[in-house]
Amino acid sequence: MEDKLYTLKEAMLYSQRIAQLSKALWKAVEKDWQAWIKPYDLNINEHHILWISYHLKGATISDVAKFGVMHVSTAFNFSKKLEERGLLSFSKRETDKRNTYVNVTTKGQELLELMYENFHDTPHSVIDGSVPTKELYGKFPEFLDVMAVIRNIYGDDFMEIFERSIKNIDESFHKLE
Repeated sequence: MEDKLYTLKEAMLYSQRIAQLSKALWKAVEKDWQAWIKPYDLNINEHHILWISYHLKGATISDVAKFGVMHVSTAFNFSKKLEERGLLSFSKRETDKRNTYVNVTTKGQELLELMYENFHDTPHSVIDGSVPTKELYGKFPEFLDVMAVIRNIYGDDFMEIFERSIKNIDESFHKLE
């Protein structure tokens, strides 16, 4: 038998802890996210695709699917709905006819900016639950261990896109200041 770095008990306890905590956190995030986007007649997949397309500026459907952690057909189908509403546009490139690219339209960008402006109009239990940590340590939790696990599962490309999108959000707020 191959030597393992962990016991069966350790693996099961870790797996169950991750499962329970991530499910509980996801339910809170999902509830907050749905409350925020409901007034704009978007579902989570549509908002996520719009947000990813905005931050990646000319991403392929495959890029959207990968970063959105969804199947390519899901990314495509919800992108089509956004296109029908005039929030996204599709294109092909002369040098790349195989991939479909998505771009946020002016209407889509205006909608996202309106949503950002009205972020605090809805409750955010995840933020409220994190405030005591911010008060104690002067910053919100960073989840460095979780980010390391995600990097090992989804790869460096995923984390680079993640970091780029966070940087884009940060820079957009600097423009408003």
